[in-house]
Amino acid sequence: MTTDSDREESGKPASVGRGRTLLSIVIPVLPYIWPRERPDLQLRVIIASLLLLATKVAMLAIPLLFKLVTDALVGPEGPPAAAPAGLAWPAGLAWLLAAPVAIVVAYCAARIMESTLAQLRDGLFGKVGMHAVRRLAVRAFAHLHELSLRFHLERKIGGLSRALERGRNGIEIIVRLVAMQLLPTFVELMLIVGYMMWQFDWRYVATVLLTVVCYVILTYRLTEYRLEIRRNVNSADTESNSKAVDSLINYEAVKYFNAEQREIERYDSVMKRYEDASVKAITSLSMTNSANTVVFTAGLGVAMIMCALEVKAGTKTIGDFVLVNAMMLQLYQPLYFVGLAYREIKQAAADIEAMWSVLAEVPEIRDRADARPLKVESGVIRFDNVVFAYEPERKILNGVSFEVPSGKSLAIVGSSGSGKSTIARLLFRLYDVTSGRILIDGQDISEVTQISLRRAIGIVPQDTVLFNDTLRYNIRYGLWSATEAEVEDAARLAQLDGLVGAAPEGYETEVGERGLKLSGGEKQRVAIARTVLKNPRILVLDEATSALDTRTEKEIQGALDRVSRNRTTLIIAHRLSTVVGADEIIVLDRGVVAERGTHSVLLASGGLYATMWRHQHRVDEALDVRDLPVPGR
Repeated sequence: MTTDSDREESGKPASVGRGRTLLSIVIPVLPYIWPRERPDLQLRVIIASLLLLATKVAMLAIPLLFKLVTDALVGPEGPPAAAPAGLAWPAGLAWLLAAPVAIVVAYCAARIMESTLAQLRDGLFGKVGMHAVRRLAVRAFAHLHELSLRFHLERKIGGLSRALERGRNGIEIIVRLVAMQLLPTFVELMLIVGYMMWQFDWRYVATVLLTVVCYVILTYRLTEYRLEIRRNVNSADTESNSKAVDSLINYEAVKYFNAEQREIERYDSVMKRYEDASVKAITSLSMTNSANTVVFTAGLGVAMIMCALEVKAGTKTIGDFVLVNAMMLQLYQPLYFVGLAYREIKQAAADIEAMWSVLAEVPEIRDRADARPLKVESGVIRFDNVVFAYEPERKILNGVSFEVPSGKSLAIVGSSGSGKSTIARLLFRLYDVTSGRILIDGQDISEVTQISLRRAIGIVPQDTVLFNDTLRYNIRYGLWSATEAEVEDAARLAQLDGLVGAAPEGYETEVGERGLKLSGGEKQRVAIARTVLKNPRILVLDEATSALDTRTEKEIQGALDRVSRNRTTLIIAHRLSTVVGADEIIVLDRGVVAERGTHSVLLASGGLYATMWRHQHRVDEALDVRDLPVPGR
């Protein structure tokens, strides 16, 4: 769950996205760089900032020492030992500075110090940056689990996972560049401008500032142009990933229909779009870099021409000329990086737009501010005039009312689309009812916490999807705190003994992606074992045997009967043979309760249930005949 502190730190992700300013992109990230609950990381930020200042001072000393060694090499007749304007070197220091070897040593020491301090700074801040990335990534992951089933049904998993992956990488770029590159660049720029004002005059400062302004404006314009190209690259990348994941998930269907070539062509068409968009992105980047180089070189040329004229006039030394060149070239690096950082941040912003939009999604199902834990004593379920529609114009349930007494079973049957499985989703509060109420022991489930509600209910679904892990992991998922003995007891009750005993690795057997290494019956037994381990007061069997053959169905049904004993049980079924023993059966038809009663009463009434029973009985008889051994085979 996303904590309140996380929400406070997050800023307003909804305000970040297409058409937003750079600040609106960066500001929500900044609190994660100064985590209030981690004073150790805050100390790292402080030390890294001090190291940043020391690094830039050492960097500024490099061109100054280069000037001094140049003047020292020109000859004693010039002013090689002259101090900067307004200062006078002590006699001993003047002699030392006049010694080229000593200055070269100092020059090398300054370069080593600058590099060492920079690496130390980056190393110290690395933990801060990656902690911020982890916090933001976990927050996005937690938020996804808070969002409604409707949200997930309307999204492609491959595209969503790819968008979040790029968003995480984009956040890492922003944290790294803003904290450890943009700020250092600004500090260095101010130091260089201040030094040039002191050592030279306003004309050089004006040249530098005009160059910076032109460079920044050009970078901004070109980056804004490239941002739409980047979005097209991301869109193609997301689509290609979605197509690849979708195809691989449905690997068996591809093989069944000899569709490999069709899938390859489908994927290639998307990759062609990605290729074209990427080429445009690369070409536009090259044009941007070339234009920026022209702007900076023009500024460099103006500054060097001014200094060359002053050297010719005797007011500046050769060392000053070298210093101007070195300063401007040193300025080019942070200036170039400002442009690069801005481009990368804007591109990262395009990358994290999808993540921000996900974080901006408001969960459809939320606990009320005064929600209290559900207290389950007898486990009575009551649907009171429940109306529900996925879309306003199409009602799925229209005034459904029923009650399941404590320890009793109620079966819900009906044709496909009648709303049977919707009832299970509403009971778990994966959706909220449009009107009416659902109560457990007299408590409206919309007024209790979701976690306590789902803790009280166990489910054996029709399609059991398992995690790509071991049997033990998937069984223990029902109750993570269970002991090894409890896991094995649950497996025995679910009749998993045979599978565990036959597998060489026993409970450590890998079940494969979505449990594809197991048969349908084995997956259902794992689902039953999970529910046994969870030990809920209320049990939902959502067409738990409808996808199984007759023999496996009977075996699974026996395990389900044992599990549901003394539990309030809601049975959602397509096969009527599985609900014969239910205490009550209701028949749904077009979202309303058409019939209700026991199996014998409903058969005797000769209504919809009786018709369904006769039809299924004929189908089952035909299947039984088809299953008889054929002589000679």
